[in-house]
Amino acid sequence: MDVRIFTEPQQGATYDDLLTVALATEELGYDAFFRSDHYLHMGDGDGLPGPTDAWTTLAGLARDTHRVRLGTLVSSATFRPPGILAIQVAQVDQMSGGRVELGLGAGWFEAEHTAYGIPYPGKRIGRLAEQLEVVTGLWGTPAGERYSFEGEHYTLAGAPALAKPVQHSSIDPTRAGVPIIVGGHGPTRTPALAARYAHEFNLAFPELDEVALKLERVRAACRDAGRDPASLVQSVALVLCAGRDDVEVNRRAAAIGRDPIEVRGAGFAGTPSAIVDRIGALGELGVTRVYLQVLDLHDLDQLELVAHEVLPQLG
Repeated sequence: MDVRIFTEPQQGATYDDLLTVALATEELGYDAFFRSDHYLHMGDGDGLPGPTDAWTTLAGLARDTHRVRLGTLVSSATFRPPGILAIQVAQVDQMSGGRVELGLGAGWFEAEHTAYGIPYPGKRIGRLAEQLEVVTGLWGTPAGERYSFEGEHYTLAGAPALAKPVQHSSIDPTRAGVPIIVGGHGPTRTPALAARYAHEFNLAFPELDEVALKLERVRAACRDAGRDPASLVQSVALVLCAGRDDVEVNRRAAAIGRDPIEVRGAGFAGTPSAIVDRIGALGELGVTRVYLQVLDLHDLDQLELVAHEVLPQLG
């Protein structure tokens, strides 16, 4: 089971805050450090000192870390034209020595678009589909050839299809391509996009009793596309709230503004043994990767607790 750390910097974090957590992630033996791609904080609080840009952050971390994989869960297709996104991600992949992954979604948080003057279009799932086609098409075009695309939302004419990532696509190992993560809860279109383009399908904060059904939908989409479902990594992201005992769990729940009972039912929460049990139950459903959403970036003791008492039990 791969265990990854997933952060929400739009709630208020500096680059140095993120670097501290990323270095702890690396030193403690986690598989990867991921971050959200948002420009406006959510819920209570003022969001100080403000948001950080996802791919600017990952460029810095590409140089300041050495082992952990790095990525977004997930970048919004509304934020960047696909040609520019393909260049940004390829460059950060080069800077990291081939450790980057691109989580890409349709975008949903209208308020951040309004706040920062970003157009919030309709037909966002259509834009996402075209972005996936363009990004993978640019990376997959052989060096020296040109790439063109004409869609409803994007048109590219004679692009040199540079720069190339260091990594190669797991779907077609002969073509350059960063691993792509597609996630969502839609019953048909999102699973179909994952089956066609993705290395990984992610369920972020699902109702736990719906995980089996939603994973079966994406497996069915793979079979319909002529793809072996086993070739698609299936992952789940849930909030982390760990403690050595109930007192510590309750304290951490209060620190992130969550009800202790609610978070135990919905997240990777409780004592280490409870978290191992939850991850094990997801593993029985076919999940092979989990993302621990860390909301208190200054609580490194929680990362140490999970690294020392949960990770060794997962094999």
